[in-house]
Amino acid sequence: MDKKNILSVKNLKKIYSNKQDGETHALNNLNLDVKEGEIFGLLGPNGAGKTTFINILAGTVIKTAGQVNVWGFDLDKNPRQVRASVGIVPQEVNLDPFFSPRKLLELQAGLYGIKEKDRITDTILNLVSLEKQANSYARSLSGGMKRRLLMAKALVHQPPIIFLDEPTAGVDVELRQNLWKNVRLLNELGVTIILTTHYLEEAEKMCDRIAILNKGNIVALDSTKNLLNRIQTKKVTFKTDKNIDIKEDDLESLKIISKLDNEVCVSYEKSKVNIEELINLIKKNNVKIIDISTDDGDLEDVFLRLIKN
Repeated sequence: MDKKNILSVKNLKKIYSNKQDGETHALNNLNLDVKEGEIFGLLGPNGAGKTTFINILAGTVIKTAGQVNVWGFDLDKNPRQVRASVGIVPQEVNLDPFFSPRKLLELQAGLYGIKEKDRITDTILNLVSLEKQANSYARSLSGGMKRRLLMAKALVHQPPIIFLDEPTAGVDVELRQNLWKNVRLLNELGVTIILTTHYLEEAEKMCDRIAILNKGNIVALDSTKNLLNRIQTKKVTFKTDKNIDIKEDDLESLKIISKLDNEVCVSYEKSKVNIEELINLIKKNNVKIIDISTDDGDLEDVFLRLIKN
C-alpha cells in the first residue's frame, strides 16, 4: 500500500529584502513531499535554507509564495492546525533552568490547551528516558538530557510530524548514538521524522530519503541508497611485499592518494576503470599483493559534487 503524503510543499519561496543587499532568495521554488512514517533528511551547508523552511512551518517566518500542506491542512487556510501537527526540536537549548522536566512539559501542554486528563507527560518522560530526572531542576541536567528534554517538549501535543533541527550539532559521539536511538523509537511508534543536518553520516544512518538543499534550491532528492549509488569514486589501498612504481597516467582517472613503503592508496572512477585492470597494473611490478582494502565513498562525495555543480 502506498503511504500518503504527510507534508506537501509546492513552489515554496521565501525572499528577504533589505536596503543593503537587495533581495535574498532563502528558498527558491521548493517542491517536496514527505510520506507518512518516513525519516526524511534535509541536508545542506549553513545558509542553504533548512532553518527558514522549518520556521515557515512553525509559523515564525511568513512565506513569500507557494503552497504548504501538512497532515491535510493548508498553511494559508489553517495555520493553527498546521502548527498543531508539527513538533519542532530546535537547535539551541532554550530551557528555563529553574523548572523540572515534568513542570516544563506540563506548562507546554497548557500552552497547547491540552486538558490535564489528556496529558501524557509520564509517557513522554519515559520515552526520552528522563523519568528519573522528572523532578530535578533543568539546570542540573547534562547536555544530553537537555537535548532529550527539548525532544520531549516537541512531543507534548502528540504531533504526527517531528522536525529535528540539527539534533546532534556539537554533541559527542555517545550522545549522538543515544539521540538516534530515541529518534528511531519515535519513528517506530509511527511519528514521521524530518531532520536537518550537516552531518552526512547522520543522514546516511538515519534517513530513508534525503533532499539536498543548496542556496535555497533542491539539488537532489532521492532515497539514501540511490544517492549513495551515484558515487563514482572508489578508494583502494594495496599492501605489497615490496615497493612498487605506479603513475597516475597509467590508467584513466587514477589518482595516487598516498604512497608509503609497501603501501599505496589510490582512487579511481568506477565508470572508467575496473578493479581487475588496477590489480594487473600493480602485479606488473612483479610484486605479491598481501592485502587489499577498499573504501566506497560516502554521502560527502555526492554532496560536494552536487554543490560544486
